Amino acid sequence: MYPRLTHERVRRNYKENQRRKETIVMKKLGSMAALAAVLAGAASFAAVAQTPKKGGVVNIAVVAEPPNYDCHGSTTFGLAHPVFPHYSTLIRYAGDWKSMKIESDVAESWSVSQDGLTFTFKLRQNVKFHDGSPMTSADVKATYERIKDPPAGIVSARRALYEDITNIDTPDDHTVVFKIKAPNASMLDGFASPWNCIYSAAKLKENPRYPETNIMGTGPYTFVEHVKGASWEGKRFDGYFRQGKPYLDGFKMFFVKSSALATGLIGGQFDIELRGLTPGERDQIVSAKKDDFVVLEGPWSASLMLTINAKKKPFDDLRVRQALLMALDRWGGAPAMAKISLMKYVGGFTRPGYEYGLTDAELEKLPGYSRDINKSREQAKKLLDEAGVKNLKISFLNRSVGQPYTAGGIYAVDQWRRIGIETDHRQVETKLFFDGLARGDFDVAMDFITDHADDPNLQYVHVVSEAMNNPQSYSKHSDLKIDQLFEAQKRELDPAKRKILTKDFERYAITQAYNQMLFWWQRIVVHNKRIHGWKLTPSHYLGNTLEEVWVSE
Repeated sequence: MYPRLTHERVRRNYKENQRRKETIVMKKLGSMAALAAVLAGAASFAAVAQTPKKGGVVNIAVVAEPPNYDCHGSTTFGLAHPVFPHYSTLIRYAGDWKSMKIESDVAESWSVSQDGLTFTFKLRQNVKFHDGSPMTSADVKATYERIKDPPAGIVSARRALYEDITNIDTPDDHTVVFKIKAPNASMLDGFASPWNCIYSAAKLKENPRYPETNIMGTGPYTFVEHVKGASWEGKRFDGYFRQGKPYLDGFKMFFVKSSALATGLIGGQFDIELRGLTPGERDQIVSAKKDDFVVLEGPWSASLMLTINAKKKPFDDLRVRQALLMALDRWGGAPAMAKISLMKYVGGFTRPGYEYGLTDAELEKLPGYSRDINKSREQAKKLLDEAGVKNLKISFLNRSVGQPYTAGGIYAVDQWRRIGIETDHRQVETKLFFDGLARGDFDVAMDFITDHADDPNLQYVHVVSEAMNNPQSYSKHSDLKIDQLFEAQKRELDPAKRKILTKDFERYAITQAYNQMLFWWQRIVVHNKRIHGWKLTPSHYLGNTLEEVWVSE
């Protein structure tokens, strides 16, 4: 049963929740913000007062290549970085990690009914697709219908986040009205997702799979070419609806190995890498050419976790899953991993320091988070013995991206070895990795929790059961209690009460161990000082349209 909500309470709580989301979202960073350091040099501050200049091209490094071009079905930065500059969304997050807020994109304004069940968006009237056709409410409707109820053969990675939408009405060409079936604390976060690229209704009618292999959006840059295995190029869209933008003539992205990032930046082959570097790479660049670069650091709403295939024996046994969970020395490993990788913080299924997440003291009471790792590993060995798999061997699927996948994989293999587990560690390129996750071709897989915002719905959707029909739930477990706890926190609009429910969710989900968190990350971006207007955000999925970026020679 959902918590009972009176009409007045819904109205009051929704308005308060909306106000909180539309102001400084990054207040959610809590105590972690105090740990963050912004190391930008004087040149970056001077750029604030400068007038943006038109022209020039930015060279960008990307360490993964898109498996296809469809925003709706993807979860990888390998698509986000090259593809997002070509598209717009309904509304969006803007700002840097200290001042994130939701602002308009193709919607110039929006309103929410008093009961929180109707969202009305007024669209700009000067938005055009790259082929010159006008964007209307029909395109927004077709886009969200595809996300919510994808046609056969179409993957919608976040469809579970939009299942509450019951109707999408278009009273005129520039008005879209969404009706939802029940209060949803995260609905605005969902509408602000950078993954909800607006597609042409006409193109989708011709071929629902059109976005997988073609680029045709309303964003600041048109598509030039994709040379597989090498590069991606875009150029300024002169018909972009934000007058005077973008500033750049274009951008070019190079698909490279992560080992080439620091040397490529130092050598001038790249101006920036948009995801994040390790502390060692940062130090290498600063040591070589400190005066030529700007260094930015801040909290990152991104993490690595392990997903257990609950369809396979003996991993359907709670004792086996908990043994894997309890073998890992999280508290002891975090400081060491922070020196060599993106990983830095211990947490549950929400980012450490986030107001709805578990505290360190609360985590320490749960399996896998004891500070006494010797005792924890002895318990893990006992659980394996009781389950009859004392000599367990794991098929471990991982992604061939050095940071942090390789580092995280090596760490996990070493930790499991200490309780007698043998591991076949398979690392494959991005497309094969996601194909393997979707097929369930693993005993344990490296997985991740990361999205454009910290909201629990966005994080927990990775952990729900297969009954929720969420493509990101790779464990394929059938534990409906997790779904019930997910729904309860989703419907609660009172922040204090929702906090209680999110903690209930995390305690239960961590204990059941279908998904097991490794570490949360710290974001470090180093860019050439010729770049201006780029802002560090808490998510590498945000700030990728490049419309504000300009260069000085």
